[in-house]
Amino acid sequence: MRAVEFQEYGGPEVLKVVEAPVPAPGPGQVSVDVAWTGVNFADLKARAEGYRVPELPFVPGLEVSGRVRALGAGVTGPAVGQEVAALVQSGAYADVVVADAATVFPLPDGVDLRTGATLPSVLPTAYALVHTVGRLQPGETVLVQSAAGGVGTAVGQLARAAGASAVYGVVSSAAKAAHARAHGYDEVFTGDFGQAVREATGGRGVDLALDPVGGATLRASLASLARWGRLVSYGNASGEAAWTVGQPELYPLALSVAGFSILNLAQSDPTALRELTDRAFAKALDGTVTLPVTAEFPLEEASEAHRLMDTRTTTGKLLLRVNTPTG
Repeated sequence: MRAVEFQEYGGPEVLKVVEAPVPAPGPGQVSVDVAWTGVNFADLKARAEGYRVPELPFVPGLEVSGRVRALGAGVTGPAVGQEVAALVQSGAYADVVVADAATVFPLPDGVDLRTGATLPSVLPTAYALVHTVGRLQPGETVLVQSAAGGVGTAVGQLARAAGASAVYGVVSSAAKAAHARAHGYDEVFTGDFGQAVREATGGRGVDLALDPVGGATLRASLASLARWGRLVSYGNASGEAAWTVGQPELYPLALSVAGFSILNLAQSDPTALRELTDRAFAKALDGTVTLPVTAEFPLEEASEAHRLMDTRTTTGKLLLRVNTPTG
């Protein structure tokens, strides 16, 4: 089978197409013939920095859609041939991937394979940020970093549907601002956002801030909270040193800080992941959330997908076309 791997860290050019043995599922696992693979920022960090890479060579990729190829010992479902989406720790840039059965999800009726590939990591993450961890209440206000990315696109729609009184986004360009406004955001800021948030909220600040960037951006998000406000960190795209927060920042306004990682949840509590994913997928099925695919590449051009995402100009979701008709 084909797989895309890297044998050293670096730019998109280190991604190479290789011939690899077809993996067989072990006990409690499922193998999937991949139709589409999602491209995520975590894949770029793996390639460039070794993020979550146990050893080289390494095949990146965290989410796929496809059809069940084989079941490992002890697995009673889903059925061979069934269309599914799957969340994996790595290996999705390939014709066949193996996933833990607990992280393989039958596609709901009406969701095609292309759409299915956009769901496994982005939608449950967005749902958790708004509902499970963020605990957004009707009438509250939300501030979202990277508002035009895959998670940000879903969060804007979920927050609006949950009754947020205002949803504010932060992006890096006017084109991204237009995308965010089309997906649930009331106002979108570029560059420094602290003063703009205060002005938009009449000096009050926001009730919930969601931050995948870390570093100085996370600290500015924390400073944008209103009394009783909540910050959820779900990434460190900036690559800055781990942040710390304590009494001086939290006590005056009774602020709270939480964190979320869907990959950690998949490893530590697959049952909770499945419950979260069921609730999240329902929001795609009922039309609450749509995740636009803004670019797609054949598997052999994974390096071009990374090169595009590296420009930080992309919006929505990027996919790799693996085993699916082009027309």
